[in-house]
Amino acid sequence: MPEIPLADLVAAVRALRRASVLVVGDAMLDRYVYGAVRRISPEAPVPVLAVEREVAMPGGAGNVVRNLTAVGAAVAFVSVVGDDQAGSDLTGLIGGQPGVEPWLLVQGGRHTTTKTRFIASGQHLMRADQEVVQPIHPRLADRMVKIAGDAVAATAILVLSDYGKGVLDGTTAKRLIDAAHAAGRRVVVDPKGRDYARYAGADIVTPNRGELAEATGMPVDSEEAILAAMRALQAAHGFGSVLVTRSEDGMTLLQGDRVHHFPAEAEEVHDVSGAGDTVVATLAAGLACGLELPVAARLSNIAAGIVVSKVGTAVAREEELLEALTPERGALRKVMSRSAALEQVERWRRRGWRVGFTNGCFDLLHPGHVHLLEQARSWCDRLVVGLNTDASVKRLKGAARPIQAEAARAAVLASLATVDCVTLFDEDTPVELIRTLRPEVLVKGADYTVEQVVGGDIVLDYGGQVRLAQLLPGNSTTATVARIRG
Repeated sequence: MPEIPLADLVAAVRALRRASVLVVGDAMLDRYVYGAVRRISPEAPVPVLAVEREVAMPGGAGNVVRNLTAVGAAVAFVSVVGDDQAGSDLTGLIGGQPGVEPWLLVQGGRHTTTKTRFIASGQHLMRADQEVVQPIHPRLADRMVKIAGDAVAATAILVLSDYGKGVLDGTTAKRLIDAAHAAGRRVVVDPKGRDYARYAGADIVTPNRGELAEATGMPVDSEEAILAAMRALQAAHGFGSVLVTRSEDGMTLLQGDRVHHFPAEAEEVHDVSGAGDTVVATLAAGLACGLELPVAARLSNIAAGIVVSKVGTAVAREEELLEALTPERGALRKVMSRSAALEQVERWRRRGWRVGFTNGCFDLLHPGHVHLLEQARSWCDRLVVGLNTDASVKRLKGAARPIQAEAARAAVLASLATVDCVTLFDEDTPVELIRTLRPEVLVKGADYTVEQVVGGDIVLDYGGQVRLAQLLPGNSTTATVARIRG
């Protein structure tokens, strides 16, 4: 296909926030249990995980929703959960996302699918699943189809995210496709299993290479074989287009009778879990805001490259897509949201690197700051700087501060070789940020004692260090401002 101009791709990324998407499918709860392994159990030859923290997030079709909200899209979500604690937790997580209208129906006696992953030093030790794989109650399926039929008119496209847990079993998928087409909406299907007749007439299906082989019973060991299987699948079920994800070989799109290939975008692959959700979400958002299918597919390929470089089930945000397209942004790529900073820290830990943290207003960068940051970086492999927002600085230092706005302060810090990540916090103290990032080393100036360092007790409690950096006499922001003002 002809190369898409960079300016058009950048405009396409920014257009994604205008998308409105209806997602119907199997919602799951993904739990991550992080810890350290320091010994083998005396009871059996297995590692003992000393649990340090636990994280829960929406998985399955819920992860499609997460990826849509990450690019700013509005989402209506229809699914089924059990009447259990996991279902309650999942409902809260979905409802807490911005721009989401959730319709999570509850089936009594059904266990909400939960996947718990145990991770040490960035490596998966094991995964434990709790689930019931069976069709939802017929009356609940009827109600779900009715809700989705009403919601599809208020959105631009329908996504069916099938994880084979029972929400889209039987005739449910076909009824949803018919309802969408009756409302003039296209349907994107992330399929599961061998019976693709259930999705007959869908506008786009997005199997991976293994799923394509399973669905067609055909070989997929060469370019020609994959295309033959794609054409057979398309013809058998009347699909408008087929998009096949091929891991390190990129993606192939069969659009009618036209073929487009997109090489893999990832420089490093850490974790492929959830990448298919990212593909279908970005693709659907692109189509919902009016992008041509090849352009939407190209963006979904870039998004997939972003998420496989992260640890765990992740998302690709608008700013990350823009950065991937415009790497010349240089040092500004170090300025990250809190969630992006956490993902970056997890990637560093996966490599065995020690993460350091310091914080401040950095209202007017002076030699004292530079000296502190150099010392902090010498005590760790990667340094995160927590930066007070403008509102936080005003509360702490008065209405006349800050001297420079937060964007300028963040940009200056990011330009320093000693700083690897800058993330802003709006609270008066960085305690919550420290709890989130869990740095191995916490650094403050020697005008504090270890007991006075905010967050020091937290870091020491989980085995980290608190280090005090030596100061340069006379090099404080207050003294510098006084000298300037004469």
